[in-house]
Amino acid sequence: MKAQERKELLQTLKARFEKNMDRHEDVQWKDVEARLENNPAALKALGAMEATGGEPDVIGHDKASGRVRFCDCAAESPAGRRSLCYDRAALDARKEHKPQGSVVDVAQEMGVELLTEDQYRALQMLGEFDMKTSSWVRTPPEVRSLGGALFCDRRYGRVFVYHNGAQSYYGARGFRCLLDV
Repeated sequence: MKAQERKELLQTLKARFEKNMDRHEDVQWKDVEARLENNPAALKALGAMEATGGEPDVIGHDKASGRVRFCDCAAESPAGRRSLCYDRAALDARKEHKPQGSVVDVAQEMGVELLTEDQYRALQMLGEFDMKTSSWVRTPPEVRSLGGALFCDRRYGRVFVYHNGAQSYYGARGFRCLLDV
């Protein structure tokens, strides 16, 4: 990452951090910035989260280790990560109308983790997300082995978990991710 890109990303992250203090009341920006300063892999991952519309922000930290957790906090599933099937096996199994890629592959390329169902529910405690879209979540092996994959959204004031064939993809479904730094 070039010096100017790094500076702009840190400014964006700081502004979002300061605007949304309710997501991380007991975390100081100077501590977050110190963790990012010498971590080019984390900055690259955060840059990818930002570039694809995730609007990453700090949602927690581990007091013992000092690690901070970033998560996509865009109101809707990140626009730059939609229309993807669940994983490589699902992508390879499609015979026609293949999407550009898979959620699992893109997350791995970005250097981030896909949210679990529990992590998705925890995120929803910090705000209202995916009111018009939905987001794939990490699918347990027992569901995936049967051909399915899980996704979540928020409707009617509740968080819902659904299933779909892992090969499916939709323009209004993307994925949210986490990064621990």
